[in-house]
Amino acid sequence: MHARIHIEQGDITLQQVDAIVNAANSSLLGGGGVDGAIHRAAGPELLEACREIGGCPTGEARITYGYNLAATYVIHTVGPIWGGGDQGEDALLASAYRNSLELARDHEAASVAFPAISTGAYGFPLERATRIAIAETLAFLDDNALPETVTFVCFDEATREVYESVLGDLSA
Repeated sequence: MHARIHIEQGDITLQQVDAIVNAANSSLLGGGGVDGAIHRAAGPELLEACREIGGCPTGEARITYGYNLAATYVIHTVGPIWGGGDQGEDALLASAYRNSLELARDHEAASVAFPAISTGAYGFPLERATRIAIAETLAFLDDNALPETVTFVCFDEATREVYESVLGDLSA
């Protein structure tokens, strides 16, 4: 296993890290799943900050403070909606992870926590998305001192098992 990558099962809003990543929609104004949970936990100031940003295209990322969260920052990234795999989804998902890690590094976040971006309502196949997430993270960490640690926070046991398996494959 890779010493700088951790996999946990739990609630991303409770992570004691410098930055958590929000699997946001392009409006950044909250939604369901992880996005809604982060907005509820952070409080109304997060929604106001997101309104000021004015949205985010798929594959890109934006950063705000964490407000009522333990995390100092929330990095909002928009993953692709799965359309069968022939509409650039892999590249867009890779870009979402890379841009999020760049924002974490640029804001000197030593620790960052990610959800499984695009694998819920957006329908991206879990194992395929996990391979992209971990491969992008490994490549980024090889070239950058920050973040020092990246935690993938999995909502359920099945997701955690996929992440652990893929991390084992890719770090071997």
